[in-house]
Amino acid sequence: MTSSTSTPGLTRFNTSADSDALAALHEVCASPAWGSKLLAQRPYATAEDLFLASDAATAELTAEDLADAMAGHPPIGRPKPGDPTSAREQRGMAGASEELKAEMLELNLAYQEKFGHVFLICATGRTGEQMRDALRERIANTPEREREIVRAELGKINRIRLTRLVEEDPA
Repeated sequence: MTSSTSTPGLTRFNTSADSDALAALHEVCASPAWGSKLLAQRPYATAEDLFLASDAATAELTAEDLADAMAGHPPIGRPKPGDPTSAREQRGMAGASEELKAEMLELNLAYQEKFGHVFLICATGRTGEQMRDALRERIANTPEREREIVRAELGKINRIRLTRLVEEDPA
């Protein structure tokens, strides 16, 4: 590992105890299968190697593993209280009108009723209206099509969160 391709956060992740690394990975993605696969491949020479391993692990998630991953995500418009990650990622809903928030709640409930899980979207950089429009569009999908979209969205979220993990300066 060379210093030109490594970051302090990646070095910390590569050298931390398995339990600490697994806890950090769980903050990125709640799927134990995903976290175990990434943990088993340490150390990573570059952040890109970590991202590629994440993409591969995400692609291999079973339906049960995907459900585990989604369980770690709050509904859009209702970030977990005290969770800076979900609040930051859902910033686009922060200034939403009461009407939009009410519509998102209604759509989220209808989506959850149809698919049996939360509506998962990479919310970073999206406005409340963009998320609502995506939800309106995706609720018409078949469960099979929606599962593949969810997998793609999860992959985007995982990359964003892993980027934050490897770019953090050691405490």
